[in-house]
Amino acid sequence: MRKIQTQCAKQMRMQKRSRAWGRLVCALTGGVLLACVLQAELQTAQQVRETTLRLHILANSDSEQDQAVKLQVRDAVLQTHRALMEQAKTKQEALRLMKNELEQLEHTANKVLQENGMPYTASARIEEVFFATRDYGDFCLPAGRYDALRIELGERKGKNWFCVMFPPLCVPAAADADDAPEYSEQGQNLLSSPYSIRFAAIELLEQLGEWVRHDKQQALRGAVQQLKDEQKKAD
Repeated sequence: MRKIQTQCAKQMRMQKRSRAWGRLVCALTGGVLLACVLQAELQTAQQVRETTLRLHILANSDSEQDQAVKLQVRDAVLQTHRALMEQAKTKQEALRLMKNELEQLEHTANKVLQENGMPYTASARIEEVFFATRDYGDFCLPAGRYDALRIELGERKGKNWFCVMFPPLCVPAAADADDAPEYSEQGQNLLSSPYSIRFAAIELLEQLGEWVRHDKQQALRGAVQQLKDEQKKAD
C-alpha cells in the first residue's frame, strides 16, 4: 500500500511539473511572437530603462498623516540634494553619487519624521525594482526593471510616490538647463507618445519575464527541497 502511495505521489509531482512546463512553453511562445512585432519599441524601452534612475518613496501607511509626511520627505530630499542631482551627466555617475549619499538621504528623511513626531524611521537604498507602466501626464515610462533610489518610511505599507532622478525630471531647474542630460530621440518619441496598446504590450512582455523569473525560482526551490527529502529517506 505504501509503495502505491509513493508511486501516486511521484505521478502527481510529474503531472504538476508537466503542466507548469506547458504553461511556460505557451507563455514563451506568445511572448516571442509579440516581441517580434514590437522589436523596435522593446529595444527603445530597454534603452530608457538602462539610462533611468528612479526615485521611489514608500509611505508608512495610507493615513492622512503618513501620506502628508511622505510628501514632506519628498520635498526635503529634492530640495536638500538638488545640487548633487544636477552634477550627474550619466546614469552611472548618478548611481555613484546617490550611493555615496545614502547616509545623508536617510538623515534628511529622518529629520522630517522627527520634526513631525512620527514614531518610525526611514531607510534608503538603491536596488533594481519592477515598475508597471507609469503615466506622468507629460510622458509615460514603460514597464520593466529599473534601478531606483528607495526611501522607505516605517512599515512602507502606504501609497508610494514615484519620480525620475536621472535624467533629472524631479528637479525642474535641472531639467530645463541647456546641458541637462536627456533621453535619446527614440526614447523621447516613445515616452512622449500617449499610453496606448504599445505600452500595454510592453508591460505584458515584462510581466511575462517576471513570471518566468519567479517560476524558475520556485522550480529551483522545489528541486532543492526534493533533494533534501531524498537525502532524509536515504539516511
